[in-house]
Amino acid sequence: MTSRFTQDQIATWRRDGVVIIPDFFTPEEVAAVTADFRQVFDRTGADEALVKRKDGAPGRFNPAQFTGVQSVPIDCSPALNLAGAHPALMAFAAEALGTDDLFLYQCQVWAKFTGDADYDQPFHCDYVNHTLTAPSDEDALNSVTYILLFSDVTEAHGPTHYVTRPDSLKVTGPEGTLTGDPALQEKLKVYERSAAGSAGTLFVYGIDIWHRGTNLTAPGGHRYVMTVTYRARANTSINHTVWPIQHMRPWRIIFENGAPDQLALFGVQKPGDPFWTETTLARTQARYPNWDLTRWRDAMAKPSKSRAEPKVEA
Repeated sequence: MTSRFTQDQIATWRRDGVVIIPDFFTPEEVAAVTADFRQVFDRTGADEALVKRKDGAPGRFNPAQFTGVQSVPIDCSPALNLAGAHPALMAFAAEALGTDDLFLYQCQVWAKFTGDADYDQPFHCDYVNHTLTAPSDEDALNSVTYILLFSDVTEAHGPTHYVTRPDSLKVTGPEGTLTGDPALQEKLKVYERSAAGSAGTLFVYGIDIWHRGTNLTAPGGHRYVMTVTYRARANTSINHTVWPIQHMRPWRIIFENGAPDQLALFGVQKPGDPFWTETTLARTQARYPNWDLTRWRDAMAKPSKSRAEPKVEA
């Protein structure tokens, strides 16, 4: 598969903590996922934006901003359900984190509609709900967060705004997100940039990066994105979604359509792992009757032959 990113873009992510890659997804991939968004949400936004803050005041978090968030798996096609496990996303994360042993610890859709909420947020860093400690100095010990754009996002469609790492460090470190200091918001705003882009764009950032949601003002507007985060499998200090808690969701879609490397992102052991025996295969098949076990059965280690009993001399 031809790479969808360059080494320069990896270097930008390492330096700035942020990189934007236009046309990361093909038009065909965008169309398939967009169709799923329309199936799941099936609506348009209002004619007028909802604005609750006073003029000049920084944005605020409110529950209405998050009503369009759903974690995969979702009852729609594999296009949306496996978009976050796209091989090209895996490849970027492997390069950025220095390992191909990856874990997908957040994968959700986020649909926003004009008038549903005042989506304007304060600048913040995501590490506070991804780890109980702090962002590491080492890239490999952090994570990679993606925002996948599946609709055209102009300034009127609520793009993410962000501040690069070098610029934010002129103001404060990521620990400043703990203070809630309004003065920091104004200082960061001086360096604010936009992640607006066309459908198919990939926005990549780290958990130490200051960013914020902005309001939708386009009449009848919507914003379809997915938020996807990867970490090294061994780095259990970072986490967000515990997948087994979501067991009532339609996991059959992912099991029936995902490749072994994609299923492994959710914690499913790969073919050849000693976990797999005739018993564990049968029990897992009972949960997902249409899951094709061929590759797991082919790779399953054959039971060792029992040693011959030693001959006892009379």
